[in-house]
Amino acid sequence: MCSDCGCGDPELVPIEVHDRILAGNDAVAAHNRAHFESGGVLAINLMGSPGSGKTAVLEATARALAGRLRLGAVSGDLATDRDARRLIAAGVPSRAITTGSACHLDARLVHDALHDPPWGDLDMFFIENVGNLVCPAIYDLGQAANVVALAVTEGEDKPIKYPVMFRKADLVLLTKVDLLPHLDVDVAAIEDGLAHVMPVPRLIRMSARTKEGIADWVRWLEARRAGLRSRGRGPSYLRLDAEVQGHGS
Repeated sequence: MCSDCGCGDPELVPIEVHDRILAGNDAVAAHNRAHFESGGVLAINLMGSPGSGKTAVLEATARALAGRLRLGAVSGDLATDRDARRLIAAGVPSRAITTGSACHLDARLVHDALHDPPWGDLDMFFIENVGNLVCPAIYDLGQAANVVALAVTEGEDKPIKYPVMFRKADLVLLTKVDLLPHLDVDVAAIEDGLAHVMPVPRLIRMSARTKEGIADWVRWLEARRAGLRSRGRGPSYLRLDAEVQGHGS
């Protein structure tokens, strides 16, 4: 598994090395966050399992916000740029981050993906993380909020089995709810699990197919963006430079 975060054999990564990796990542994340915030750009780290519907959520978001707000994205995957191409087709300027064997994005990967393209004049920026319910929660990327896509097809026990992911979440999108009539899934059990692990449980039931919950999701995003801008941030632009060259990742 990943040799950076130590999600395989813990003895392969001494704790002092792990600490240095996270310290370097946090420095780059702070750099990313400063740029996002100074530009008034709401940055969202979207996490979830493979197949949880992350890309479909962003496609639906693009349709809902078309002509109203300017969106951008990076999309992490081990081997392809398929998700980034889907987002581009949906009208979201996007770039793929191909990680090879790494099971998460880190702050430098995000920074480097933003360094060259003209990412100016954005209102919201989405970081579609690698499909995984463990490692992505550990790494700060400079985002304003963490959102987890949890599909009803994944079962009721994921919040309890993967508490770190949901403990770090500001919002959970319960996706593919249009499939509930065909599944033996108790949504109340999912909500109970979230209540046990999330400091402030927040859940929106969503279907990218039927558009259920999309309006609530858009209102949540707009409220977060309004809160960011009310803190006195500047005009909406994004320009990342090479100030982090001295930091490790």
